[in-house]
Amino acid sequence: MNDDGALRPEMSSSPPPRWRRRKEARPSEIIAAALASFAERGFAATRLDDIAARAGVTRGTLYLYFPNKEELFKAVVRETIVPILARAETMAAEAHGPTADLLTRLVLFFPDAVFGGPASAIPKLVISEAANFPDVARFYLEEVIQRGRRLVRSIIHRGIASGEFRAIDEEHAFYCVMAPMLLAALWQHSFHRFDEAALDPRVLARVHLDLLLNGLRADKAPPAAGIAGATP
Repeated sequence: MNDDGALRPEMSSSPPPRWRRRKEARPSEIIAAALASFAERGFAATRLDDIAARAGVTRGTLYLYFPNKEELFKAVVRETIVPILARAETMAAEAHGPTADLLTRLVLFFPDAVFGGPASAIPKLVISEAANFPDVARFYLEEVIQRGRRLVRSIIHRGIASGEFRAIDEEHAFYCVMAPMLLAALWQHSFHRFDEAALDPRVLARVHLDLLLNGLRADKAPPAAGIAGATP
């Protein structure tokens, strides 16, 4: 109240709501800018200044959320790739019916979940930078690859235990299941722009699935000697 008895407008110490929303959104904006920058330039060539400018923040603001580029990359992976794995795990945990149906859903899920955005660049980034940034490589191995390996192995084991799939090496089956999707990710961010016969990840997934399920079926005739089950 003023000295003359008039009410004085109260001064609020809180910033306007839009600034509060802006502050809360900053980590996500920085992560999105980092993903786009990593996809364009690679991990080593991307500077924190580039990411900060792209996100519309200062470098000092970026450091408030992420202490270095390695931690920012880990946040990118946790924000983009890890949720895809979590959805796949939920899909497997809630699945009922034939294991072949579950494997079909899983293989067809990844192209739609990963491709079409910059997240598909992450596998190529990790592979190309692994030797120079071992901490990043170990992080990706532990939080993405090993988690995916457990998921695929559990599905193959489920099919073998139910009698749907013939007995094979469950550990190495993971590489066979995921290799075409890894190839598609590498191809998209290397040869895709130069190749007139463009690789379509969804078509590749369907072709791979046909080969995979026919190879796993337990009711097939035994393979020829030296093809499967043989030791070198």
